[in-house]
Amino acid sequence: MFTELYKKLKPFLWYLPGFLLWAAYPPMGERMDCLFALAPLMWLSRREVSAGIVAKRWFQSGVFYWIATLSWMPAIVKNGGPWPLVVLGWFALAAYCAAYFAAYGWLSAKYWRWAKGIDLNTETRRRRGRYGWRLLGILIVEPVLWCGLELVRSRFLGGFAWNQLGVVPVNSGFGAPAALGGVYLCSAVVVLINGTIAGIAERVWKPERSGFANLKRLGPLETLLAFGVVWGIYALARLEPAPCQDGASLKVAMVQRNFPCVFKAQEERPIEIYERLLDNVAMLRPDLVVLPESAMCEFGPVDQQGAVRFAEWVAKKTGGAALLAGGTRYEDGKTFNSAALYSGEENDTRTTTRVDVYDKVHLVPFGEFIPGDKWITALQKLAPVGSCTAGELKTLRIGGETASVRQHVEAGVAICFEDTDSAQMRELAKKGAKVLFFITNDSWFSHSVEAEQHAWQAVARAIETGLPVVRVGNSGVTGTIAPGGKTSWLVGPNGRPLVDKEGTMFDKVKVKGEGEQWTVYVWLGDIPLGIAFALLILSMILVKYKAHYEQRRTLSL
Repeated sequence: MFTELYKKLKPFLWYLPGFLLWAAYPPMGERMDCLFALAPLMWLSRREVSAGIVAKRWFQSGVFYWIATLSWMPAIVKNGGPWPLVVLGWFALAAYCAAYFAAYGWLSAKYWRWAKGIDLNTETRRRRGRYGWRLLGILIVEPVLWCGLELVRSRFLGGFAWNQLGVVPVNSGFGAPAALGGVYLCSAVVVLINGTIAGIAERVWKPERSGFANLKRLGPLETLLAFGVVWGIYALARLEPAPCQDGASLKVAMVQRNFPCVFKAQEERPIEIYERLLDNVAMLRPDLVVLPESAMCEFGPVDQQGAVRFAEWVAKKTGGAALLAGGTRYEDGKTFNSAALYSGEENDTRTTTRVDVYDKVHLVPFGEFIPGDKWITALQKLAPVGSCTAGELKTLRIGGETASVRQHVEAGVAICFEDTDSAQMRELAKKGAKVLFFITNDSWFSHSVEAEQHAWQAVARAIETGLPVVRVGNSGVTGTIAPGGKTSWLVGPNGRPLVDKEGTMFDKVKVKGEGEQWTVYVWLGDIPLGIAFALLILSMILVKYKAHYEQRRTLSL
């Protein structure tokens, strides 16, 4: 009876890895699950099972994981999104991301079949697997395959860099390797640990089917080597100099207004709300007040008189502070999603307000524009916020002669989804940014887990760049992130980030000093991973071609 029940349930058991992986992220946050969630699928990749079946199992688990992870997407329906399109987009995006799981399963299965001496064309065994190829697969091939596919997902077609595997250790206090190889190096550590657990399972469960001789005798060696590599990665990460030791301190007030989605009717008297919120921080005389993305939409375009007057009122209310806030800007018939820095500037013995604007560079497809809508203008009506135009990457300068910040500080700004783009944050660091400001409007997905998941991505950017991060969310997560990844969030009575209620937070942020060096990841970026992944794929293609050539040569003889 038990055997029959097992046979019926067996196909559904392959959804379990996807469930365990989902549980590692918010809302459950069972972080340790990521260390063994993928081990069953990696074990399957190493068995003598066809690559097609392996890819199917990986895809099943990936679809479950991504549908559950992206369960916040339907929340946009209440903000005007047509539910058929929202549901279609949700499942389509989940299937697209799960395809990377399937690609990993297929490629890893192909590698293991070759490593075991199985002919890739005839499916016949030619020799016993060599143990050196097994060690190579566990220590290098599997981590590089996974991280390379994560890198492709983060860059291809604009990229969807969401919930990489390394995001979990980054938010668990084990994100130091991100300063060397980005969040992808943390992903490699997680894959290596999962692969090691899969190797232990191979030795325990029918080792004679592993395809490698002396597995029981040499098995402990691979476990020791794997954990030795993990230890070495963390030891190297500790050699990174401690960031932000000599820089100046910036007193920052963060205001989480939690206005409704800006494309709906706004509050009639927002000034009264801001007056109440700013009263909480005005006595502290902040150097800079930060509002979230779209905050200035209540007062007009960011570079026009209405927004400037509001910024001057904030400066008077808080004692001459500068203001950073997001909004919309129009120029030559183009629409920009922008962030503006308003600060005092002395001109002809008068103090005026200087407006420095950053236009969002990494726009969200189907959110801020529809692909091709600049040529087919009718498509622009389908974008929720209209057709936005990408700007140019630049830093904003905080401070000046009459501002409360006497020393100029170059700041990098990311608007909403941009904080998931590690390449863009590296470029800001190279352009001289000493601190990063992330402003977002998560009210599109209010009352969902999206806000916490979004904030998890930002922690990796602080470690990767070695820069402090100030983050302000509208119906999102607000707070600061130290360069080492330590977070200080605006929290509610339950200790969780305050997402659905308004609030303010004040913190002193130590910015990067002039003599401090970039992190290794800022220097090298994703070049080492890109080269390793390209060489691996090229090698697998050559092996396949060689096997095909030998088969044709044999047949011709």
